[in-house]
Amino acid sequence: MATPSSGAARHHSVIIIGGGQAGLSISWYLKQAGIDHLVLEKHQVGHAWRNERWDTFCLVTPNWQCNLPGYPYRGDDPYGFMKKDEIVAYLDGFVASFQPPVREGVTVEKLWRTGEGWHITASDGDYTADQVVVAVGGYHIPVVPRAAERLPADIVQIHSSQYVNPQSLPEGEVLVVGTGQSGCQIAEDLHLAGRRVHLGVGEAPRVARTYRGKDVVEWLGKMKYYDLPVDQHPLGTGVREKTNHYVTGRDGGRDIDLRKFALEGMQLYGKFDSLDGEVVRFGAGLKGYLDEADAVSESIKDSIDKFIAAQQIEAPAEARYVPVWQPPAEEVNTLDLRARGVSAVVWCIGFRTDFSWIAEPIFDGRGYPGHERGVTAAPGLYFLGLPWQYTWGSGRFSGIDRDARYLFDHITALRARAGQPVLSQAA
Repeated sequence: MATPSSGAARHHSVIIIGGGQAGLSISWYLKQAGIDHLVLEKHQVGHAWRNERWDTFCLVTPNWQCNLPGYPYRGDDPYGFMKKDEIVAYLDGFVASFQPPVREGVTVEKLWRTGEGWHITASDGDYTADQVVVAVGGYHIPVVPRAAERLPADIVQIHSSQYVNPQSLPEGEVLVVGTGQSGCQIAEDLHLAGRRVHLGVGEAPRVARTYRGKDVVEWLGKMKYYDLPVDQHPLGTGVREKTNHYVTGRDGGRDIDLRKFALEGMQLYGKFDSLDGEVVRFGAGLKGYLDEADAVSESIKDSIDKFIAAQQIEAPAEARYVPVWQPPAEEVNTLDLRARGVSAVVWCIGFRTDFSWIAEPIFDGRGYPGHERGVTAAPGLYFLGLPWQYTWGSGRFSGIDRDARYLFDHITALRARAGQPVLSQAA
């Protein structure tokens, strides 16, 4: 842990803000090249993996996609899905492999440009740097609707980042709001534990776990989808606003089929709308949300079929998905919390970014930083680890190495123009 200090600002050639896989990855390149730098981490290295994931959390992409700089996955289950503790161990092993210069427990309060570089005000004093890499991801402030303020005080409510396990919630039925990856997996976790779950469904798409003999992620990898730059994506930068497809790596990996959950007793509703006393109201459209999620999954299978045919790959045929449940013609759009014995609500509707501590006019109207592959218009200021920063893998273990190397090249080029040495080239 860092300790507070006073006096003159401490200077480093490069300061990295954030000690997750992104900040550690660029640190690896800088250390290989002998470039003086420091990583400032608000909590502990890998904090989100350690403290903002529930007990049964696991990766939704196969282990072979984990490819941190100089530290690819070397375990005995490349097609499996690491669990929470295994992910932490993998990250800890990466840290041990090169011993990055990190100060933990340091909160960065303000970053601004000076005539000679960058100035940082932090909880342990001031720093200056020639260049700064902001590697804090894009998930900062948990989103909870204002309506939550009107929930009865005796009903426990938490955000998905606070969920631990079914036993951590009081006995009774549970309302889960949101069907992105966290919402669906938490709903499943509660459902498998025998809890009665009410699920507010949204617009998130889904994807099959396997198709025609391979994990869908493997097919998409062969199809070079994970190498597709954001500016070539059909949605362009708009893909950054899209919710991730829901699927799970639990128990070796499987589909998440909300229709099957409904058959087994989970109550599905449309999108959360409002709260009237002890009655939650949901919008109409549950059938449309389920149908659209299925359509996205089937369209991915269509693209795999075309790839298999074009490449003349031998792959087993597979029947397409047939819905196992349909909502009633008159959808249920209200939930009386008291009457149903709902004791807890889990909000799974995401996060919003907060870069308010960066005093530099590089942000758009929604607070998103303007950048080209992480390089901003402000000389010496970079971002790393943002979702879809460059490709699908930018915010994940799979693509962070490529992005880190790209920024490293920019950092060393700027140093060269300033006459600053690089002791050695990174491998």
